[in-house]
Amino acid sequence: MPPPSTSSALHLQVLPEPFFVVQLQPGQEIAPCVLKDLTSGKSGFFSVTRTKDEVSIVGESYKWMPSSYKEQSTWMCIRIQGPMEHSLTGIMASLTAPLKVAKVPVFALSTWNTDYVLVPSEMLADAIRVLERDGWVFLQGPKTRSARLVAG
Repeated sequence: MPPPSTSSALHLQVLPEPFFVVQLQPGQEIAPCVLKDLTSGKSGFFSVTRTKDEVSIVGESYKWMPSSYKEQSTWMCIRIQGPMEHSLTGIMASLTAPLKVAKVPVFALSTWNTDYVLVPSEMLADAIRVLERDGWVFLQGPKTRSARLVAG
């Protein structure tokens, strides 16, 4: 399923740092240093989602994070450039469909401006290759270049 548009807002970017995904049980405390970093704006991307069953914390790895979070930093993030109009439909479906066929697991997140898809670090080169073959355009960055070299 190729991208629904050739707009540069739908071009993809591989963010340079690994990402962590941490699941906490309801009532389990979020590490105080993580809460401080979340509210101070010290580090990059953070997302906290709470349901009645869990708390999911997703973020860009950073120097001062707790070791338990560092151990979970096994994901790389592919970001849709954005900002995207809210009237667009099927963007996430179009982005994840070729990854599903290639058996690349994803962890997807959305913000007001754009969408993010995390893939296992060791599968980043496969994800880039599959998405490019499907017609998605990647903005050049060091991780994208490195992953392309690995994918050969």
